[in-house]
Amino acid sequence: MHDFHRIKRLPPYVFESVNRVKAAARNKGVDVIDLGMGNPDLPTPPHIVEKLKETIGKPRTDRYSASKGIPGLRRAQAAYYGRRFGVKLNPDTQVVATLGSKEGFANMAQAITGPGDLVLVPNPSYPIHAFGFLMAEGAIRSVPCEPGPEFFHALERAVIHSTPKPIALVLCYPSNPTAVVAELDFYRDVVAFAKKHDLIVLSDLAYAEIYFEDNPPPSVLQIPGAFDVAVEFTSMSKTYSMPGWRMGFAVGNERLISALTRVKSYLDYGAFTPIQVAAAAALNGPDDCIVEMRATYKKRRDAMVESFARTGWDIPAPRASMFAWAPIPERFRELGSVKFAELLIEKAEVAVSPGIGFGEHGDGFVRLALVENEQRIRQAARNIKRFLDNADKLLHNVIPLKARG
Repeated sequence: MHDFHRIKRLPPYVFESVNRVKAAARNKGVDVIDLGMGNPDLPTPPHIVEKLKETIGKPRTDRYSASKGIPGLRRAQAAYYGRRFGVKLNPDTQVVATLGSKEGFANMAQAITGPGDLVLVPNPSYPIHAFGFLMAEGAIRSVPCEPGPEFFHALERAVIHSTPKPIALVLCYPSNPTAVVAELDFYRDVVAFAKKHDLIVLSDLAYAEIYFEDNPPPSVLQIPGAFDVAVEFTSMSKTYSMPGWRMGFAVGNERLISALTRVKSYLDYGAFTPIQVAAAAALNGPDDCIVEMRATYKKRRDAMVESFARTGWDIPAPRASMFAWAPIPERFRELGSVKFAELLIEKAEVAVSPGIGFGEHGDGFVRLALVENEQRIRQAARNIKRFLDNADKLLHNVIPLKARG
């Protein structure tokens, strides 16, 4: 059997060993508190579910749908951008519905990438940001995740010293996994840099509505001239607790949206029509459910930061997203994020995501998702405190001597 060329280009799936340990614990009846995958646990708002039920079985809804999204859905997304960001979109040429933002991102990589094309990707970052281009036979170069001066120094170095010159830059703010937020001034500088160096900008804005201060995350498309270079991806998974519905969007530059639309037309017929109708109802409906969702995640964030601090493990409070990006406690740092995550399952019955799964610069961290209720989060903290208090005794053969002091 021949090796598969594209599969060989993918690195080992680093979450696999942690998932194995988690599955083994659950098979033994252990109640693992799972803060690993960012899989929203809140129910989809009732008015969205009712619209789905109302539409199912209507004439023609069982037939093939529209790959780029039914017109009403694209109009609803354009209206959302107008309300939320003050950005005017043409729903016919600047909006395409995707099967979640992840699929849209991966297919955009297929649309714009040739063999060996170089793309600049933050490290750490959500895996599809890099792997989408690797699967499309491109190459990646890492840039910092933090939106500061070093970010632009890295861009300058990449443009000057890379052969071939980069074709695109990936952004993700609020960041998955780090929860870092970007401001409009940062996007203004990015757009200017992209125009100067003929770069495509691909912005992942999946967490636009999960923020905990009175400062909603902006869109790169708010910047004058951004439509010349940028496409932005959003998702209904988190905003409306619709992860399994697989509904997202790409919006922005007409030429790039046209390229994505064409690739998708060969690969899918779009989401089930009733799902698209219900998604349009969500976008056109009241925002109360979004406000409630945001308040729930804020309470969970506060519970996590407060209860984990009492364990001796200080977790920086995220300003946005549904994740906390936690530095591994000093005495465990040499073990790396995978081993530390495995230990948390085995000794504290808590699952987290190892930071190295988001890039090698994430190895000193783990990502914790706010996908359990406050009571369970506080229980996780108590479990972890017991583990940390007894770690030297339990792990005398695991923790390096110098780390134990």
